[in-house]
Amino acid sequence: MTEIPEDHPRHDSLVTRHRIEDGVDRGITSRQGLVAQGRGEAYDYLLGEQTLPSADGAERVAAAHLLLAEHAVLSVNGNVAALVPDEIVELAEATGADLEVNLFNRTEERVERIADYLREHGADEVKGTKADARIPGLDHERAKVDSDGIHDADVVLVPLEDGDRAEALAEMGKTELVIDLNPLSRSPQTASVPIVDNVVRAVPNITAHASDLRDASREELEAIVEDFDREAALAAAEERIRTGAADGE
Repeated sequence: MTEIPEDHPRHDSLVTRHRIEDGVDRGITSRQGLVAQGRGEAYDYLLGEQTLPSADGAERVAAAHLLLAEHAVLSVNGNVAALVPDEIVELAEATGADLEVNLFNRTEERVERIADYLREHGADEVKGTKADARIPGLDHERAKVDSDGIHDADVVLVPLEDGDRAEALAEMGKTELVIDLNPLSRSPQTASVPIVDNVVRAVPNITAHASDLRDASREELEAIVEDFDREAALAAAEERIRTGAADGE
């Protein structure tokens, strides 16, 4: 990776781009992932490249859902593996969730490479290699899931844009926690908990909230979930993009 001075005004953005490039070189990120990263970066720029208070609130709610879940699964694609490998493993450990590789541009080699990469970053077990079940209503490779993974889960974290699968998972009655920088895309519009934030900030924030809530009672966690206003969270993000005003301004 090219050395980027820490005082460079675009330091974080450039580092993120290099992580995606490295992911492509490693064979874990598809070339289409480069385009997806650029699109997300544009929305992040409009959001001020910061976690809005509404997004932080959604991240806290996501943590509560993961802690309440009977079987939570964190879905991982090539961009997630490239951008937050340590952080997604830490979130799984903090919440007891499973990790499962799920890809649109799926090859068995890519699935194995991502699974191995996550293990290199501390994961004990990574699902997604069996692909012995399907998500109803999808005709592409994202439909392939493990029967004891996403197919069996009650709560699924879906990082990054994934609109058709988000809709299909909702049809299955699953609680979806979606991380997406575009509040108008199908993923957050469908999600039980739309998190309009950059995945590099959102995943560690959810982990921090999970750690903070670890000793909370079930009643306290359920109250956090019950009080969440998904429409208000989406509206706050859209307002920021349209006007530049942060929550409450």
